[in-house]
Amino acid sequence: MRIILLGLLSTTGALAQSGKTSYKFDFGAGSVAPGYRQVLPSATYSTERGYGFDLGTTVTAVERKSKDALKGDYVTSSKPFYFSVDLPEGNYNVTVTLGDAKKATSTMIKAESRRLLLEKTDTKPGEFVTKTFTVNLKSRRINDTLTVGLKPRETTKLDWDDKLTLEFNGSNTCLNALEITPAPGAVTVFLAGNSTVVNQEEEPWASWGQMIPRFFKPGVAVANHAESGLSLGSFLSSRRLTKVLSVMKPGDYLFVEFGHNDQKEKGPNDGAYKSYTERLQLFVREAKQKGGIPVIVTSTARRNFDEATGKNVNSLGDYPDAARKVAQQEGVALIDLNAMTTTLYETLGVEESKKALVHYPANSYPGQDKPLADNTHFNTYGAYEIAKCVVEGIKANKLGLARFLETDVPAFDPAHPDAPTKWQWAESPRTTVVKPDGN
Repeated sequence: MRIILLGLLSTTGALAQSGKTSYKFDFGAGSVAPGYRQVLPSATYSTERGYGFDLGTTVTAVERKSKDALKGDYVTSSKPFYFSVDLPEGNYNVTVTLGDAKKATSTMIKAESRRLLLEKTDTKPGEFVTKTFTVNLKSRRINDTLTVGLKPRETTKLDWDDKLTLEFNGSNTCLNALEITPAPGAVTVFLAGNSTVVNQEEEPWASWGQMIPRFFKPGVAVANHAESGLSLGSFLSSRRLTKVLSVMKPGDYLFVEFGHNDQKEKGPNDGAYKSYTERLQLFVREAKQKGGIPVIVTSTARRNFDEATGKNVNSLGDYPDAARKVAQQEGVALIDLNAMTTTLYETLGVEESKKALVHYPANSYPGQDKPLADNTHFNTYGAYEIAKCVVEGIKANKLGLARFLETDVPAFDPAHPDAPTKWQWAESPRTTVVKPDGN
């Protein structure tokens, strides 16, 4: 396998940061701050303009009497709205200014395919907040001849297009300004995985990979290359590891979580201690060769209760154990999500644990004429709790990455999860009742 991979990596990762672009946008119809570009509500996204309000959403402009040109006006909407900017592949620092001189505001921000950047953030009248995030944009292109082999459902995902799209969502979002600058020196955390890791684009589905960006300070970008239904083998054959290695730089991280779909492969060399182990070792070896830092993550548990005992029964066979053994043999960090999610489900209990997964009665979402009862895939609450488990794994392993973790989140113990009733999430407009690939 190594010979094939090296042959495909003849082009360097320089493609990732080509065409660096910076923008400074001042939203509203009032005076424009020096050095900023005015953005009126009429600025609908087009490829000719290269930026604008996108996906059919609209805003209105509000102007306040103020000597501060940047904070004296803003755009707002009673519904979620999207703003897109054409940008080449790479990492970018994105800075937003939110607030209103006269009214209270409330905002949640997501990037691309519902990656959480900013949890619900409120401001009082006359209060403004400025927040910066480091965001990764990826391209399916590997070099002049190779591209990532996307599934049909991926070809329309915001994660794979040629622009950065931000979703502004909340009861009263007042967007004053937006700045975008390249961040080529940022640490990139690459995620390789399946439907439990991927950025799920539509409600009510979610995965821990799209929640984890919220927990990092500027300086770390999460590049989520996971996709529903993948195993280690299909991640390799669709050239996703090749893609990751083509843009990885020394000091970047590769988090690897597989198992759900690998256990369904029944070839003569398949199995937890055969092809699965060999491929995990390959991922570790290749990441190290690029100067990267591999982290092995055991598969999240399926909700699979023995109701008589209240215990969640392992349905992943030897795969979690095989992942643990590879981490030990290769001397790399291990985050045991299988153990932590088992504890999480058992603590919540047989019925309450359903609130962490996609269990909804009929008619909860458009076009849903039947109940949804999925014991593998998370909703946003469950995904957020599992992302907290990953954060604790980063701390426990004393990874250098830990210094970039936000300090506003208390330590988390899956034996003491957050109450589902306290979870707040502003739902994105797009929904689907179609289950992600894999189980």
